[in-house]
Parts: sequence; structure tokens; C-alpha cells
Amino acid sequence: MFDFSLGELMVVMVVALVVIGPERLPKVARTLGHLYGRAQRYVNGVKSDIARDMAMDDYRQLQQKIQAEASALHQSVQQVGAAADQQMQQINRAVAQPLPDSPPPSINETAPPKS
Repeated sequence: MFDFSLGELMVVMVVALVVIGPERLPKVARTLGHLYGRAQRYVNGVKSDIARDMAMDDYRQLQQKIQAEASALHQSVQQVGAAADQQMQQINRAVAQPLPDSPPPSINETAPPKS
């Protein structure tokens, strides 16, 4: 953002020494260092907040995608279950109906053989 060369920095230091004076210059430099540190912490805090918000948005999008996939899977499982139930009912109806050409089983035919 700011581009200072070594020469420009030396000129600023000399002017600060002349304007502020040698007695107050260490205190001013210390105060400027503290303010610079605070500014850096504030900028880093804002950056981390922005990164956290972006991550939360990514997580929300991922959660919505997963919920949509789970809903689609749930619907397909329900459809398969309904189709299986229909086929099972058809099989039960077919088994329950006797064959038209066969005579009813006699008592001796249905008894298990004795060993």
C-alpha cells in the first residue's frame, strides 16, 4: 500500500527528530508502535471474521446440499419400499388363490411323513 524507500524513511526520521525533539522522540515512537500493533490486530480480527463468515456460508451451502441429497435418497427408498409392498401383495394374492384345475389336498397328503 505504502512504498517507502530507505532514503525516504531516513528523511522522515530526521524531520521527526527535528520537529519532536530528542527527549520526546522515544515516547512518540513507542506510542506509534502501540498504535501500529493495535491497527494490525484490528485488521487481523476483521480478516478472521471475514474468513469465518465465508466458512460458515460454505458450511451452510454444504449442509443444504447434503439435506437435498438425503431427501432425494429418502424419497427413492420410499418408492422402492412401496413397489416392494405392491409386489408382495400381488404374491400373497396369487398364493391365496387356489389353482382352478387341482383338487383340494387330502388329509393324508398334507401330513408329514413319520420317521
